[in-house]
Amino acid sequence: MNDPAQAPAPAPRRARVRAPELVGKGGWLNTGGRQYTLADLRGRIVVLDFWTFCCINCLHVLDELRELEEKHRDTVVIIGVHSPKFVHEAEHAAVVDAVERYGVEHPVLDDPELATWKQYAVRAWPTLVVIDPEGYVVAQHAGEGHAHAIAALVEELEAEHAAKGTLRRGDGPYVAPEPEPTTLRFPGRALSLPSGNFLVSDTTRHQLVELAEDGESVVRRIGSGARGLADGPAGSAAFSEPQGLALLADGSVVVADTVNHALRRLDLASGEVGTLAGTGQQWMQGEPTAGPAREVSLSSPWDVAVWRGRVWVAMAGVHQLWAYDPAAGTVEVTAGTTNEGLVDGPGGEAWFAQPSGLAAAGERLWVADSETSALRWVDAEGAVHTAVGTGLFDFGHRDGAAGQALLQHPLGVTALPDGSVAVSDTYNHALRRYDPATGEVTTLATDLREPSGAVLAGDDIVVVESARHRLTRLRLPEEAVRVDAVAHRTQRAATEVAPGALRLDVVFQAPAGQKLDTRYGPSTRLLVSATPPELLRAGAGAGTDLTRTLDLDPAVAEGVLHVSAMAASCDDDPANEYPACHVHQQDWGVPVRLTQEGADRLPLVLAGMDEG
Repeated sequence: MNDPAQAPAPAPRRARVRAPELVGKGGWLNTGGRQYTLADLRGRIVVLDFWTFCCINCLHVLDELRELEEKHRDTVVIIGVHSPKFVHEAEHAAVVDAVERYGVEHPVLDDPELATWKQYAVRAWPTLVVIDPEGYVVAQHAGEGHAHAIAALVEELEAEHAAKGTLRRGDGPYVAPEPEPTTLRFPGRALSLPSGNFLVSDTTRHQLVELAEDGESVVRRIGSGARGLADGPAGSAAFSEPQGLALLADGSVVVADTVNHALRRLDLASGEVGTLAGTGQQWMQGEPTAGPAREVSLSSPWDVAVWRGRVWVAMAGVHQLWAYDPAAGTVEVTAGTTNEGLVDGPGGEAWFAQPSGLAAAGERLWVADSETSALRWVDAEGAVHTAVGTGLFDFGHRDGAAGQALLQHPLGVTALPDGSVAVSDTYNHALRRYDPATGEVTTLATDLREPSGAVLAGDDIVVVESARHRLTRLRLPEEAVRVDAVAHRTQRAATEVAPGALRLDVVFQAPAGQKLDTRYGPSTRLLVSATPPELLRAGAGAGTDLTRTLDLDPAVAEGVLHVSAMAASCDDDPANEYPACHVHQQDWGVPVRLTQEGADRLPLVLAGMDEG
């Protein structure tokens, strides 16, 4: 007979809420054509991943989930619920492309009207929701860094429901699509080589491809084609979704190896690949932001450009610009605070939102700032300016004066001979032009399919048509193409809140077996701001408490609350001298509308269940 004093304490009961049905007008992908309901998945542990393919944090979570997906393939079903931000992301064909582009190996529900997003009260990309084998929601997490917590919860649920007889093991509903036999597959960038050939980052195939001057004939491939991080000869080196390319002074090429969080070097003569910067791990809050290049972590470097003697890096994963110094072998942050938004000023104070394209042009470094649908630039003193774009929620296709012109999630920018720049206006399927001399935006070409970059070749411009898997050569037109203007706002419905005092609660519950990490001071951080700033009469700024009372000005009818939260937790085992620690973080942009009948509390779930 067991001694009751030695019996383990019973696990705390989890809040259980019946999971709403999965509904999406676009239907199911990666299931071989079958349409699923939650009832079909009963007996399995279901992880819903609310994502949208423009969002770098969502792409990080796709990679975080790969290990969980493999380890628990017979008990866990991950379902991506694609919930668009941009108009282009609501197109079914674009979702199909994105699922292949990013190597999504689980079923995806295409929800263009955000029906399931609304049913689950989701407020941020990405959000993960765990449903137990009996069909109840048992956890919700927003942002990155939660894979370890979900893995621990999955093991608990496996044991609990195996004992109850409610766990069903077996093959999941994922059915791999047939591969397409194209030369390139979702290429990211092209580089014009001194030989006249083109080097292309063949992103989805994890390779670099050298093409002849015709832009079609394959000269050679660099990289094994298997996702990985390995230096060495062309045939055995490995990349993971490489993007940006730039020529260095010594004739080699620097590669933004995006999902490896690294800068790589290609010796064009030998085909040998090495690593210049990055540890292979994603940078997280609190880690060094300067130092020896191989000892500092990076975060989804998307593009590179040589400017003023250094390699500038569009660090999409943390909304910053960094620079690599080839002579010193060091890296450092050059602009951006890691806060997501559009704020100009000195480099250390500016805000970006997923900078994805760079082009050096004399005294300016041009930046395609994708999530703000903006064209930005850095001056010789390091200050940041905006040429086109207004913020996170306004986008479209409108030419004219830069102050009212609109882009939609541009990923690339190219300096032109006359001092203007061509913008790869990705989600508008267009090539646009901004002329600093006149302050005008025009359209150079339409009917491109997700152009992600462009490079000059004589009097032509060669566009990377990513979703058509090819390079397309265009004559630079003397006159712009005329298009009908269209403007959009992000389609998420505004949250109705009452003017005056609003209680902001960021919900965070440390995962089972962990506690808040207070060894070096406060383990949480909360940063709040608003667009327009006048919306907040009080409550803006940084602090360590995850609960804060905001004062909303009734004179401001609507706006956006920008909330950034971070919490650190560690294994709760006094016997472990070196506990494993994890950082949970998320940025929210919450559109709000002030009404007298609105809520006086705004809960945002970082991890756990809101029971307030």
